[in-house]
Amino acid sequence: MTLTTTRKSDVTWQPLQPRERRWARMGQRPAIAWLTGLSGAGKSTIADAVDRGLTEAGRSTMVLDGDNLRQGLNRDLGFTAADRVENIRRAAEAARLMADAGLVVIVSLISPFRAERAAARAIAGDIPFLEVFIDTPLAVCEARDPKGLYDRARAGKIPNFTGISAPYEAPEAPDLALQTRNQSVMESAQPLIDALLNLSADRPTRA
Repeated sequence: MTLTTTRKSDVTWQPLQPRERRWARMGQRPAIAWLTGLSGAGKSTIADAVDRGLTEAGRSTMVLDGDNLRQGLNRDLGFTAADRVENIRRAAEAARLMADAGLVVIVSLISPFRAERAAARAIAGDIPFLEVFIDTPLAVCEARDPKGLYDRARAGKIPNFTGISAPYEAPEAPDLALQTRNQSVMESAQPLIDALLNLSADRPTRA
């Protein structure tokens, strides 16, 4: 079987109806919240709480969770530096498409590199983008270790594990930093819920 490769010169962008029409019908503005932090920091838990809070407030949302993406869209990727970069790129492209459709998108990925998080923001373009640092220290994440990953990483059974055998570059100036120690889930999530409600509240002029 012969496989053909499509050249970039053969691909053109197909014009679509103005996205503002979809936004107006939905009665909300889109936004992307990009949650970053170590494994066990609480990203997925906070993302779920934010998703539920926004839904209760009448917003249309979608969560892109790193573990879920690796079971489908990114199932062919490992955990090398190059694969992590591609993992983030695909997630950012998917988030942008969903935001163009009018959704408030909550992305939950370790996304350890500052450059790749900046690239995700660039992919978002003119869609409001919040880099949200789930600021949980390594020691706390290890003490939680809900999946037993840190123990396995310390034993050398998981290579390229962020925070142990691979670096994590914490955001230098995140749009929002959330603490998870000594707080309930909703106390941690509420600042992001409030920020996204504010971003998505402005209804566009009906096209």
